[in-house]
Amino acid sequence: MSAGDELPRADQAEGAPHPRETRRLIGQEAAERDFLTAYTSGRLHHGWLLTGPQGVGKATLAWRIARFLLATPPAEEGLFGAPPPPQTLDIDPEHPVSHRIQALAEPGLAPISRSYDDKGKLRSQIVVDDVRKLNRFFGLSATDGGRRVVIVDAADDMNVSAANALLKMLEEPPARTTILLISHQPSRLLPTIRSRCRTLRLGPLSAPDMEAALAQSGVELPQNMDNLAALAGGSVGAALRLINLGGLKIYAELVQILDSMPRLDRQRAMALAEAAAQRGAAERFELLLSLTEMALARLARTGATGAPPALEAAPQEAAMLARLSPDPRKGRAWADLAAEVTARARHGQAVNLDPAALVLDTVFKMQETASR
Repeated sequence: MSAGDELPRADQAEGAPHPRETRRLIGQEAAERDFLTAYTSGRLHHGWLLTGPQGVGKATLAWRIARFLLATPPAEEGLFGAPPPPQTLDIDPEHPVSHRIQALAEPGLAPISRSYDDKGKLRSQIVVDDVRKLNRFFGLSATDGGRRVVIVDAADDMNVSAANALLKMLEEPPARTTILLISHQPSRLLPTIRSRCRTLRLGPLSAPDMEAALAQSGVELPQNMDNLAALAGGSVGAALRLINLGGLKIYAELVQILDSMPRLDRQRAMALAEAAAQRGAAERFELLLSLTEMALARLARTGATGAPPALEAAPQEAAMLARLSPDPRKGRAWADLAAEVTARARHGQAVNLDPAALVLDTVFKMQETASR
């Protein structure tokens, strides 16, 4: 990677530092430990698949691994024996490799992500030309012990041609090369790619870990952190999106509307629909649809299990869930509605249906289910 390369920032959550700039990975000690064990045992696989929900630190871990591999020389026996094995992936920020990675000037590292087309627009997929750039990267003389690292973020974005090109490299990897594939949905990858990689699974963050990760990002933490943790599902990326778009307030409004059912607070419903139709509110509308699906899923889960989730996502949510979904039969009705609403919402978006009409239609469907 040369200093002049421009790295698309599609893998960066708004309001957070880029994963390569995040020095501390919080809540994923098990994944770090598994990689270090493989490294110190001399069984470092050439391909690694980093999986888990979006926004839990997979890209941060990939950049930490890259920095560690490129800055850590091979262990050699000396006069006093071999040095002790490393206990952490931490590398001094003042290390030359750290500086070069920060400046996108590390010759031993090649990041692959969605690139820009001839018109300067970010592509929706990783294309074969993005992967073929690695042929030149592998052809260059290696430095610092000959190690090279490739980061593909996200591997889910590869089209068929790009995936096949990468598969060939996984089948015949260059010496001392480590390929790190970041995947939010590994089932979308070619089975042959998955079979040639060792998997590192990263799980959702706990509420305390999420709070620490958000504090590290420099964002202002909301007072109702428990609500945020419940809505974000252990994903820092999702939490940042909720903070940036006012998701906690939107979900609280949804809960209030559901709590008014079966009579329905029409004034609140109309206000929610009008907000979704405002100019420039496309992101908030998309978030509203996602939060609606989440509310219906939590209603379905409450009926199926006989109790609301342990962590409330909004004030008064637990009581509302218990009242509207008291048994498995009602839980099934909410689950059926969730599937119907999701399909109708995606269809409505595809045909450019008026957002306000789509929101009101969804609310009326919820009222019908609550009234049965």
